[in-house]
Amino acid sequence: MKLARPDIFHPRIVLAGCPALPEGDGDDAGLVAALRHRGLHARWLSWDDPATLTADLVILRATWDYSDRVEEFLSWARAVPHLVNSAQIVEWNTDKRYLDDLDRMGVPVVPTGYFEVGEQVSVPAGEVVVKPAVGAGSAGAQRFVDASAALAHAAALQGQGRAVLVQPYDPRIADGETALVFIRGEESHAFTKGPMLPPAGQSPEFDETGTYATETLSPAQPADEIWEVGRLAVDAVLRLFDLELADLLYARVDVIGGPEDPRLLELELVEPSLGFRQLGQIDRDHAERQFALGVEDVLQRSGLGPLSHRAF
Repeated sequence: MKLARPDIFHPRIVLAGCPALPEGDGDDAGLVAALRHRGLHARWLSWDDPATLTADLVILRATWDYSDRVEEFLSWARAVPHLVNSAQIVEWNTDKRYLDDLDRMGVPVVPTGYFEVGEQVSVPAGEVVVKPAVGAGSAGAQRFVDASAALAHAAALQGQGRAVLVQPYDPRIADGETALVFIRGEESHAFTKGPMLPPAGQSPEFDETGTYATETLSPAQPADEIWEVGRLAVDAVLRLFDLELADLLYARVDVIGGPEDPRLLELELVEPSLGFRQLGQIDRDHAERQFALGVEDVLQRSGLGPLSHRAF
C-alpha cells in the first residue's frame, strides 16, 4: 500500500497464524478493522513466513502447530524483534510444567504429575488424563480408566521425545471449562468450552485442518470466585516476570468447577482463542477496541508508536 505521507512512520503489524490457518479460524476476524480504526495497519501471515521477521510487531494469534515444531517455533519467537506476548513468556507457557510454578505461587490448579522423557511414569488410582507437556488443541491428550493403558500412552509420548503430564480426571469437566479472557491484564469477558476429551479409550475429533480438537463454545457469566482464579493466575505471571498489567496483552485462564472449588486447568498466553464470537456485537466491539488499545500501548512503549514522525 502506498502511503500518502512517506515522512510519517506506520508500524508494520502482523497477526500470526500457522500454515493450515494463516488467517486464524475467524474468531479474530474483527481485529484488523479494530486496529485500523486506531490508525494501525495489520495483516495476517503464517508465523513461519520470513516476512514476520521484518515486521515491527508480531502478535501471536493462531500458531496452533507449534507443538509439532516447538524448537523451531521457540527459535523463531526469540528472533522476532517485537513479539506479543513476549518470547520469554512464550517459552515458559509452551511447557505445561508452568503449572508447578503457579501452584507454588498460590494458584489453585488441577493436581498434576510431570514426567520427563525417560522418567518412570506413575498414575493415581481412578480415571486419569494423560497428555504431552508441550501440546495445543488437545493433541495427544486422552482419558483412561485402565492404568496399564495410561502408562502405555505415556510411554508412547515419551518415545516421541515428549515429556508427559498425568492428571486425575475431574468429573466436573463434563460441565465444560470456563475460559476467562483478560486483555491488557484486566478482566474482559468469559465463555464456556464444552468437554473436548471423549470417554476413555477414544481420541478427540479434530477440525478439518487437524490443528485443534473441535469444541462447543457458548457465552458465560462466571461467579466472582471463578474470576478470582484468573486474577490469581495473571498476578502470578506479573510477579514471576516482573511485568506491569499492560505488558500482558492477552491471557486466557481455563477453569473447571463452580464457586465451591474452582481449579485452573490451563493458562493460555501463547495463542489462545479469545472467544470474540461468543459476544454480542456491542461487547465484541468493546473487547476488540480494548485489544487494539493494548497494541497501540505496546507500540508506544516500544518506541514504535503509530504515526510518529521519523527521520529518513
